Amino acid sequence: MTSTATTQECPEQGLLSPACLDCQSGRTLSAQGLCCKDFRRALGSFPTGVTILTTLDADGRSCGMTISSFNSVSLDPPLILWSLAITSPSVEVFRQASHYAVNILASNQQAISNRFASRLADRFEGVDTRSGLSGTPLLEGCAAWFECRHEAIYPGGDHLIFVGRVERFDHNPALQPLVFHSGAYGRLAPRG
Repeated sequence: MTSTATTQECPEQGLLSPACLDCQSGRTLSAQGLCCKDFRRALGSFPTGVTILTTLDADGRSCGMTISSFNSVSLDPPLILWSLAITSPSVEVFRQASHYAVNILASNQQAISNRFASRLADRFEGVDTRSGLSGTPLLEGCAAWFECRHEAIYPGGDHLIFVGRVERFDHNPALQPLVFHSGAYGRLAPRG
């Protein structure tokens, strides 16, 4: 079932309400008769894990941000992918990075997720880290880590799709991951 642009948020005829002007894909979706808010809500019905991508900028400073667009691609070779909005202030840092890490957050790390999703100048202040490959910061207490070498970047609409080759990984099977579903954090049911 497709949600068409009959709501007040996304009027038909390609016209945009103020709410859609903030949506990067609103113009395209509205032109196709789709409502961007409904599209976002439908995507939110797929639960995802919560990750923090970390790297070093050209001056050797730690850079990181919260994302939920992480997926495995291939076992042989070991490849992962994630995406980043082309309007992100960190897009050039990650585009230029030779290495980065995907830190899979544990269920008790919601505060760290919020910190790295904020506009704080130093998101790493007070956060325990250790140095990974090429100095990439790894966050302590995570459910898993994937240390990656930059493999490729592909255009993907209003995002860039990053593919990384996993050079080293680790995980803590005792920790449950933090999940995100329908615009809110959640936890998996206990294993039984």
